[in-house]
Amino acid sequence: MPDVPFEIWLTRFMAAEKLPDSFHAMVEDVCRPLADRAQDWRTDFGRPALVGICGAQGSGKTTIAAVAAELLRRRGLNAVSVSLDDFYLGNEARRWLSRQVHRLLQVRGPPGTHDVALACSVLDHMAGIGTTPIPSFDKAMDERRPKSEWRWVEGPVDVVLLEGWCVGARPEPGEQLEKPLNSLERDQDPTRAWRGYVNRQLGESYQGLFRRLDRLVLLAAPGFDVVRGWRTEQEAKLRERTGGGMSDGEVGRFIQHYERITRWILKEMPDRADWIVPLDRDRRPLVP
Repeated sequence: MPDVPFEIWLTRFMAAEKLPDSFHAMVEDVCRPLADRAQDWRTDFGRPALVGICGAQGSGKTTIAAVAAELLRRRGLNAVSVSLDDFYLGNEARRWLSRQVHRLLQVRGPPGTHDVALACSVLDHMAGIGTTPIPSFDKAMDERRPKSEWRWVEGPVDVVLLEGWCVGARPEPGEQLEKPLNSLERDQDPTRAWRGYVNRQLGESYQGLFRRLDRLVLLAAPGFDVVRGWRTEQEAKLRERTGGGMSDGEVGRFIQHYERITRWILKEMPDRADWIVPLDRDRRPLVP
């Protein structure tokens, strides 16, 4: 049983993550319903349930998944939240890609910069008996942490909440790649080699990962224009906590790497997601 009541745990969690009091509404409107749904799905399947949570940068998917997993654990379920970010390739691997394919692949984030095979292996292993190590990526250092700092999860796990900005995404039609969306694509990818590679990776190896999902939840931003502000807040917290992280100006260029797929997700995914949570500009859920 948990050592402390949930409200005390939540207070400590919010303080550690520097979350505003308004996050209580997110707990009631999103985290609890997500835990309810995940519990029902686990019961319906009669086996471990893998739930994908997709949301633009800064939408709150990591904190939502962490709280929902804690709620599930308090109901006696073995639940774990996992971030797709923790499967980023390290600097050396991305440097190799930048030399062999395109220099923009040095920057983590888009499809093609994750270790998809490792992610598949970890998710598959958690469904069985035994201990599974879960990678951890240090964004301030832009490098995967040593294995001694990874989490170890005892299986079988009842519910896995896999969150990430492109979780469950599908590739764009090829003709949509022709016109650049922003200055990054125009100036750094005039031949479309980078965005073509990213789209192919999303359509190939990433679909092998996403086919493992039993259900898909979309935290729907009101539009891409809010993402810069959301990500800037994230980086400010990271700088305060670790001393690392990007400046506000660097964030503006960085999110251009994500713009194309984020816009496509917001257009394409709502028609097939199992649960859509619309968010306003302040990340407040617009749910009944």
